[in-house]
Amino acid sequence: MENDFTNSIWSEKVYIETTEHIICGYIFMPKIGKKGRLITEVLNSGKSFIAVKECTLEYKNQPSKNIEKHNFLQVNLSSILIMRPLDE
Repeated sequence: MENDFTNSIWSEKVYIETTEHIICGYIFMPKIGKKGRLITEVLNSGKSFIAVKECTLEYKNQPSKNIEKHNFLQVNLSSILIMRPLDE
């Protein structure tokens, strides 16, 4: 029997800004608590890194560089200046 993870996790499309990058993609958390608190739960999880899936990576200091697409990035929480939900 296969597990259906789509029923056991929340996902949220987010905008993340660091000093050097802009990242737009999806973050995931177990379905515990309220979906409206997903970003707060991620930021307060006690972990050092956050997984961002199906994302784009833009270089703020190199605007001529192409925007990269990635299936997965790991972002250090201490490098995040801004993180907010994106409307789909």
